[in-house]
Amino acid sequence: MTGKLYGTLGPSCADPDTLRALLRAGMRGVRLNLSHCTLAESAPWLASLRRAEAAEGVSCDLLIDLQGPELRIGALASPLTLRAGETLTLGEAFPVPPCLRGSLLDGDELLLDDGALSLRVTDAEGLVCRVERGGVLSSRKSLAVVGRELPAPALTEMDMENLRRAKEYGVTALMQPFVRGADDLRAVRAALRETGAEELKIFAKIENQTGLHRLDEIIPLADVVICARGDLGNAMPLWELPRAQSLITRKCRAAGRAFMISTQMLHSMHHAAVPTRAEVTDVYQAAKSGADYLLLTGETAAGEYPVEAMTYFAKIAANGWADAE
Repeated sequence: MTGKLYGTLGPSCADPDTLRALLRAGMRGVRLNLSHCTLAESAPWLASLRRAEAAEGVSCDLLIDLQGPELRIGALASPLTLRAGETLTLGEAFPVPPCLRGSLLDGDELLLDDGALSLRVTDAEGLVCRVERGGVLSSRKSLAVVGRELPAPALTEMDMENLRRAKEYGVTALMQPFVRGADDLRAVRAALRETGAEELKIFAKIENQTGLHRLDEIIPLADVVICARGDLGNAMPLWELPRAQSLITRKCRAAGRAFMISTQMLHSMHHAAVPTRAEVTDVYQAAKSGADYLLLTGETAAGEYPVEAMTYFAKIAANGWADAE
């Protein structure tokens, strides 16, 4: 079999020359993360993509990653350094979603930036936390409460506005984050009808325990199912993530549903020109397992070696797909 490779659009690859090189390397789909910006704000990047496509004589799918029910911190004036052991108050140290107030419990663990930073709630009523794992926090990074899900609508108003303009920018599909069950996908289908974007495919991201447990009701309503390993790995002990990926793979294959594997596939190539042996094996096994789509995220969006990453990605995946089970 042969699948399709996606890269993520970002500052490291937004110029036409780099995009042309990514297309030559084998990229045939582009993810645009709209957690941080709108389609209109991304117009210069999308114009570069169209110029690159025209120059290379190929076309790319354009996949927009919506905000959905994912929790994120707000905008920061500048990156903030959090040090292990210090105490801070949410909402004062950095902006957080309003739903946290009244929803947190003493002892809750909060993961920031896909788990890179960790906080422990010491006073839920006052939103006071102790920094367990420090680091540098930037604007709009993800926030998750370990083991619990807080109520949030399937789509935000910004998501709706982006869907209204999807056709204008040549969007072909959307990624729905944190799918919790059939109701979320029904809400997305209804939103597509309301905004005149019925032709868009829905890529359903499995990145929490609820979505994992409700795979059987999600799979029939999605065009593609995504094993989104970043937040899914935050939702469970990390050593259980391979088993979750295997479950998603088996269920999608049994149902004849296309699926994608994403997140940290060549993570070391943010700063290294050559991947690790473990990463090479991971990509090969993902392709060999029958994944229809493979996605690079930060490697192309913000890494130092976007073209080299896509080149390795394509060569490894080709071997995996050639040996597909």
